[in-house]
Amino acid sequence: MLGGGLLSLPSSGQSLNLSQVVEQSVRQYPFLKAKQAEINSAQRRVQASQTELLPSLILQDQYTYATSNSLNNSFFPNEGTAISTSGGVRPMAISQASFGSYTSATIEWRAITFGRIKANVGVAKADLQRTEVDYENEIFQHQVRTIDAYLLLLINQKLVQIQRSNLDRAETFKRVVDAGVRSGMRAGVDSSLATAEAVRARLLLLSSQQQEQVQRLRLSELAGQLQNNMRVDSMRFYTSLPNAAFLPDSISPKNPTLRLFESQINLSAARSLATQRSGMPVISLVGAGNARGSGFSNQGDIFQTNQLNGLGYQVGNYLVGVVARWNLTNILRVRQDYRADLFQVERSRQLLNTQRLQINRQYQEADTQYQVALEQARQAPVQLRAARQAYNQAKSRYESGLTDLPTLLQSVLTLNRAEVDGYVAVSNVWRFLLLKAAADGDLSLFMNQIL
Repeated sequence: MLGGGLLSLPSSGQSLNLSQVVEQSVRQYPFLKAKQAEINSAQRRVQASQTELLPSLILQDQYTYATSNSLNNSFFPNEGTAISTSGGVRPMAISQASFGSYTSATIEWRAITFGRIKANVGVAKADLQRTEVDYENEIFQHQVRTIDAYLLLLINQKLVQIQRSNLDRAETFKRVVDAGVRSGMRAGVDSSLATAEAVRARLLLLSSQQQEQVQRLRLSELAGQLQNNMRVDSMRFYTSLPNAAFLPDSISPKNPTLRLFESQINLSAARSLATQRSGMPVISLVGAGNARGSGFSNQGDIFQTNQLNGLGYQVGNYLVGVVARWNLTNILRVRQDYRADLFQVERSRQLLNTQRLQINRQYQEADTQYQVALEQARQAPVQLRAARQAYNQAKSRYESGLTDLPTLLQSVLTLNRAEVDGYVAVSNVWRFLLLKAAADGDLSLFMNQIL
């Protein structure tokens, strides 16, 4: 059942060329959408960090029910501000409680921060730049993976065609051999050998169909939607080789992977600056206003006749001023944190150097592999012509009774391998060109070759 299903895989729908598949993969692949969400999140963090430039305004309004021992009514303090309501100590404790009211507003503007807020905004912007470069690099890497999957699907499709032709050839030959055995012109062992060859050809076809379907699913996954009948256009990948005259000799300075590591250096440097500035003082302009009411009389600390009067405001105050804050003991911790951040900057710099070294090695390897593959592709037709000639000669000699069947079957194997090697060699040229473009960081080196 499995073999029959593979032999009759569905093939429907419109064929997509490489540009269409790449465009669809960038638009639909979920992981790229996740990277885009990271950019949106980083943009909001930049906006959030910029709000530190605004003054903070805190409002509160409360109604309380409390005792009054040593306090002429109590309240919960505003955030960051507490206004004393302490009074004298009563000669006798009174457990009876009374109503009170309190409202306040405080405003603080950190007018001078010696670069602390600016450094924090710089960290947010550096992180935004890193996420944007990370997104661009992920798009680039995803495009490389998609193009490579496209090329692998094409070669697997061609291998299916080759193995199907090989099966047709084996079955046709088996029928001829069987007829010769029945007529007594051939030995019975020839029929067995021909049957074995036909079965082997069928197994090769099944294996190639399996690999084709696996590669089709992988490509459709990269395109963002699984399809078991996805069709792609072979374009010029089967029939021509790329032009090596337009390939550069050095890596592009816009390599997205290197730019990602550079953005990490910038982010580490911004964080170290923010850490250094966090030890600086802050000078703020502050203001506060409050109003309160109490169920206690201002004379004699006695309860008012109507304690509900405490729910209304009876007196108000305000204060304004300039406040300078500097946590001197925090300087020691900030100094060590800053030195630790400098090591992180150095770490990022050395990671960049490591990545640049690896990419240069990959570029030179890809260039060597490309040149070798190009020569192999040029030699493949010679191999194929020789294999076909050997097969035709062996077939003629066998039909004339001048050679045995094993010799003919060996020529069949040689021809099948030459057919496979020819298309694999051409495909490898394109794949190694893609590898070189990926190391260079510029996919136009590849895409321009197929326009």
